[in-house]
Amino acid sequence: MTELLLSITDLHIAARSEQGGLQEIVNGVSLRLEHGTVLGLIGESGAGKSTVGLAALGYTRHGCRLLSGSIRLNGEELFGAPYEKLRQIRGARVTYVAQSAAAAFDPAHRLEDQIIESAVVHGILSPEEARREARRLYEKLRLPDPDNFGRRYPHQVSGGQLQRAMTVMAMVPKPDLVVFDEPTTALDVTTQIEVLAAIKAAIRDERLAAIYITHDLALVAQIADRILVLKDGRMVEEGATEDILKRPTQPYTRALVQVRRVHKPSAPQPAAQEPLLEVRGVDAAYGAVPVLEDIWLRLCRGRTTAVVGESGSGKSTLARVITGLLPPRRGEVRLLGEPLPPGLRQRNRDQLRRIQLVYQMPDVALNPRHKVEEIIGRPLSFYFGLGAEARRRRVEELLRAVELAPEFADRYPGELSGGQKQRVCIARALAAEPDVIICDEVTSALDVQVADAVLRLLLDLQAATGVAYLFITHDLATVRAIADDIVVMLDGRIVEQGTREDILTPPHHPYTDLLLSSVPEMEVGWLDRILAERAARKARGERIMEAADR
Repeated sequence: MTELLLSITDLHIAARSEQGGLQEIVNGVSLRLEHGTVLGLIGESGAGKSTVGLAALGYTRHGCRLLSGSIRLNGEELFGAPYEKLRQIRGARVTYVAQSAAAAFDPAHRLEDQIIESAVVHGILSPEEARREARRLYEKLRLPDPDNFGRRYPHQVSGGQLQRAMTVMAMVPKPDLVVFDEPTTALDVTTQIEVLAAIKAAIRDERLAAIYITHDLALVAQIADRILVLKDGRMVEEGATEDILKRPTQPYTRALVQVRRVHKPSAPQPAAQEPLLEVRGVDAAYGAVPVLEDIWLRLCRGRTTAVVGESGSGKSTLARVITGLLPPRRGEVRLLGEPLPPGLRQRNRDQLRRIQLVYQMPDVALNPRHKVEEIIGRPLSFYFGLGAEARRRRVEELLRAVELAPEFADRYPGELSGGQKQRVCIARALAAEPDVIICDEVTSALDVQVADAVLRLLLDLQAATGVAYLFITHDLATVRAIADDIVVMLDGRIVEQGTREDILTPPHHPYTDLLLSSVPEMEVGWLDRILAERAARKARGERIMEAADR
């Protein structure tokens, strides 16, 4: 029988409420984890997943408090344990991989100095031993140039490489347990598969136990032995991964298992309609580094064009060119047949109004010191000169349009959920009454159910107003749900474009096929099957090349 590693029993955790009291956010959660096994924690935003995961380290975030229960690691009680004892455990016997590696690494220090720090400080390894172990793990997690990778700074590696570097940092101390908190959420589909495969192999080969926190059930099904479903801080269901996927017993779990239901009906490209927005032969660069090359696309009124591709393919740079934030080196952007000035400062107020941008991270896009009324009301004053009373009425109308109550006007962003914040960002864009809204990864940081609600809202608003969307995303499920047309980008070029049916119907461009095949399916063993198929294709290609050489 496998030895028990972690036991959490009847755990209750509270957070400080807006009124100054305590509000329970984890209510009676219990779990057991054996050595060498992986437990997936699933649930929507606010379900308590990260709070429970951090409790495995005997830790709570600022403003939270452990109320009651038991947290035992290898038989030792962590609940109420002295700080010095917890300090010896954290970063040594239990380690943590955060969602945002970019925020977790200090940009002023080389990667390896940060990666080995915990193992050295805890006296587990000497600096030289820790560096050797780190280099061994770089190779295991398929990081480039293992002998020199650690000498780089965080900004000198990609997002996927940085996420794997954080996994190395968690594994160097040789812990008993690693807590992975949404480690692939912000990554594009191909990078996500690479990182997940590397994490899975490392867990297996190093014989680790892990808690894997995510809102993506298809993803966790590839790595977890068992799954615990949480909602509003309570346990909904727990079971073997196969049982949760195929035989869920609770309505909430069945809703998570269901495939996204949002779907925009197909509409043929209107042949005679004048394009609303055109990008003509655009090249762009950051300094001397070329980023976009010979980009051509058209966007018609009332339609959605999805721009897809891996991180670094040029999707967000294209948005910056269209909005005037990055003047192109060559080519032009046209709106309603008229060329737009290349730079933002050269555009008049009406040109600025007609193209609006909704950002990926509402936490960054909204000023935490301003109430929602001021956030949405600023474009109303800037573009239309509305006075205080008219502005308040229009803000309330816009809040209703994005399915928020008028009372939200008096709240601050910190008082809103992730989905509510994104709705406020959409309302701010709508306040300008634009012709085009550029949505830059607007659902990538949201759980599936909240993302579905936001997508449904966008489709309803499009039907009501005729606004056109340029939807930048790496989520192929989102593309299938809402796009009329698709543009596929790779290394700053468009490799394929057409209607949704044309692009998603075989035969595909090889790169499009890679993107489509990288979308996780709700099937145990999908990741192993995809990796085996790719390895077989690669081997066949190598044999063909060898035969050609002979």
